[in-house]
Amino acid sequence: MAARMLAVLAVVLMSGVGAAQAAKRIDLDYRVQLVPELDQARVEMVLEKGEAVRGIVVLHDDPRYTDFEADGEWVPEEGRSIWRPSPGKARLRWNVQVTEARANGALEARMTEDWALFRGEDLLPTMELTQAEGVELVTRLQFALPKGWRGVETGWPRIGENRFRIDDPSRLFDRPSGWMLAGRIGSRRAKLGETNVTVAAPIGEKVRRMDILTLLTFVWPEAQNAFHRSPKKLLIVGAGDPMWRGGLSGPNSLYMHAERPLVSENGTSSLVHELVHVFTRIRDTDQSDWITEGLAEYYAIELLRRAGGMTEERYQQVRKHLIGWSRDVKSLRTDNATGPITARAVLYLQDLDREIRQASKNRHSLDDLTRALMRLDRVTTDDFIALSEALLGGPAPILKSRLLR
Repeated sequence: MAARMLAVLAVVLMSGVGAAQAAKRIDLDYRVQLVPELDQARVEMVLEKGEAVRGIVVLHDDPRYTDFEADGEWVPEEGRSIWRPSPGKARLRWNVQVTEARANGALEARMTEDWALFRGEDLLPTMELTQAEGVELVTRLQFALPKGWRGVETGWPRIGENRFRIDDPSRLFDRPSGWMLAGRIGSRRAKLGETNVTVAAPIGEKVRRMDILTLLTFVWPEAQNAFHRSPKKLLIVGAGDPMWRGGLSGPNSLYMHAERPLVSENGTSSLVHELVHVFTRIRDTDQSDWITEGLAEYYAIELLRRAGGMTEERYQQVRKHLIGWSRDVKSLRTDNATGPITARAVLYLQDLDREIRQASKNRHSLDDLTRALMRLDRVTTDDFIALSEALLGGPAPILKSRLLR
């Protein structure tokens, strides 16, 4: 474990270059027709050469997906079907309901007669693909919009009218993902660093697009300095009630409710919190959600502070609030961090940052640890401790805290 963590940290502190083997490139197109009168999207998955895929298992675990039609062999089984595409151009079609509600009635996705706001992941049912060897799928997404709808925004590069290129290095099987918005919408755009940023919302939903861009412009240089990477494109979408009154990140994108404050009364920012998730893309396992949520909230405070948006007096007031909120927390270990656990994680991370700076004579900080964690597929508390030890020069009392047990 220690050797692996040292290798990860070495990559962060130095530079490395990888090479990819050449593969035969085969087109994979997703074509989406939005049908507001039915609250549906009609999705067509088109393979340029069906023989490039040995088979796709489609799980039938969600009743929103209906009316499957396939070119080739379609084998229904218990709880799933297997699609073996025919040679040459092959298609799989289905319908999906767009509007989706949480248990409390708030909507996670919505389609009206004028617009649709949803996550790209929800366009497809759960699928497991077996790909032929030596094949690379070149994936595109195209929308057909109802009459009167102005356009569509996604977090992926635009390659034509309502057409996008999907390329996710973390996946073998690229599929639509991230937040998407179509219809009668308004957008504001800016180039921040190397990232093309779009803030979009349905017309009349009272999303403060320019306020959002202004705050992003303010903190963006500090985010780049902290994480040393940024998305090529970022889409921020929002809407009002009855959409869920929170914020949620996705690949190259994030959602914020129209009435969510950019900076809350407790001194933190839901917008910056979700932005950190987009930048870092850290995923956790083994009851280590405190790392993912703690880092996002730590930087939601810290980036504002570094950018000059928070005085030292205000920073100490924020810490006082976190201390009171998390007073009863005994352990950070959980699969789903609550507000008090996240607050206690922030305090722990602030203390750890101070320890790292002191031990390294200000050569390193929590930023170095975060960048190392960003290189792991899934982060555990053991990984966190091992990487911290590497930066601290060995075991330290702060890493033996009962909070990490």
